[in-house]
Amino acid sequence: MSLRVYNSLTRQKEPFKPVQEGKVGIYLCGPTVYKSPHIGHMVGPVIFDAIKRYLTFRGYQVTWIVNITDVDDKLIEKARELGIPMKELAEKHTREYHEVLRDLGVDQIDSFPKATDHIDDIIRITAQLIEKGYAYPADGNVWFDVTRDPDYGKLTNRRVEDQEAGRATEGTGKRNPADFALWKAAKPGEPSWDSPWGKGRPGWHIECSAMSMKYLGETLDIHGGGLDLQFPHHENELAQSESCTGKPFARYWMHNGLTRIKTKAASGEWKNEKMSGSIGNVVSARELVDTFGPELIRYFLLSTHYRRPIEFTDEVLSNCQKAFAVFTRLFERIERLGKPTQEAGDSELARVVEVHRQRFLDMMDDDFNTAGAIAVMHELAGEINSFVEKSGVERTHDAAAIAAAASATATLRELGGILGMFRFLDRQKAVAGGEDADLVEKLVILLIQVRAEARKAKNFATADAVRKGLAEIGISLEDRPDGTIWRKG
Repeated sequence: MSLRVYNSLTRQKEPFKPVQEGKVGIYLCGPTVYKSPHIGHMVGPVIFDAIKRYLTFRGYQVTWIVNITDVDDKLIEKARELGIPMKELAEKHTREYHEVLRDLGVDQIDSFPKATDHIDDIIRITAQLIEKGYAYPADGNVWFDVTRDPDYGKLTNRRVEDQEAGRATEGTGKRNPADFALWKAAKPGEPSWDSPWGKGRPGWHIECSAMSMKYLGETLDIHGGGLDLQFPHHENELAQSESCTGKPFARYWMHNGLTRIKTKAASGEWKNEKMSGSIGNVVSARELVDTFGPELIRYFLLSTHYRRPIEFTDEVLSNCQKAFAVFTRLFERIERLGKPTQEAGDSELARVVEVHRQRFLDMMDDDFNTAGAIAVMHELAGEINSFVEKSGVERTHDAAAIAAAASATATLRELGGILGMFRFLDRQKAVAGGEDADLVEKLVILLIQVRAEARKAKNFATADAVRKGLAEIGISLEDRPDGTIWRKG
């Protein structure tokens, strides 16, 4: 199957053909850094981190840009409320954003351009739009004239006249109620920059046009962002960019679903609503990563198709913990078999693995269906566990069976790696183990032997005390026909 991508502009899946063969440019709208990042801010970065990894796996040279909006009404208002400079506030929350991305393993972003570093680019594009008749200055502001763009509204299928209802123009300098700001005249006490129209600052939408075109060219391959940005932000970006260049702005528009959280209404009833800073129902990204770990959060965010809403509840996270444990337990099980002493040969398991590997790739080729790809990984994990059970390799330690199981598990880890998964497991193991790892292993095995002898002597009180004591320090035992195994957690 060739790669197909759902395009929000055409509302259908299309074969993926980048502007330049073999190269892909991706622009993802980043945060307005006026407060600490919440889990909703991580959805797009984690999804597109997996998308870039897959495109790279497919052989593309990918450049991925995520902007930082560090000048905006919300920033100005929050900085004034806190009594600190806007720049100081923006830098603080930008650092927090970067730290959470790093901890989640989102390390494929090539650049984080800031709006305030691109004022000259913004002024240049604004001037070009005025020169071409698509924008007009008024009282120090510059407005984009939506009536001059015959395609305006095509991304969200909206008509200009529908958007003008109830909007006022008096005192704004606007010609039409739906016109939007490219440049805003400075107000007393606000940050400002010199421009041909007087001191002021950029509008929100023009920032992204300027930065995306500077780093990725006048026509992007993929423009991404949350569904809530589709209007007005992306609609306005598209209009001003294409009016300026006369070229298509983005070949593919990709919008991820919103994060929804279950909250209790005043009536006492539970309801699902959009997670939003303005509503005040956000969940800290830092707290989630620290509490549940980066592996689980990545798994949680990728377990839903990117175009669908992500339901955030304690129940969903609990289910994700149980589901992800399937992989960690399998990896531990295969490690206990020991290192293979021979190459894996052709076998029924090898053929099953290849079928699942192709199904994984087919899922990713179908609009980057990470949820479907993860489901295939679970099926493959089940096949490997079934092979271990049926072959009796844990009892016989047959070299060929060990090699087959190890090879299959390596493929499973490879597929997970394409999504950025499983990278933290070995790191956590190394940190937790250190120089004392062998000693811990030997002590636990010794206690298992003590318990086995106690059970043999029908001293069940001692046997139960050993199990309980180990459980209290985070070690669980599992009695199997071929002996007792242990694991953390």
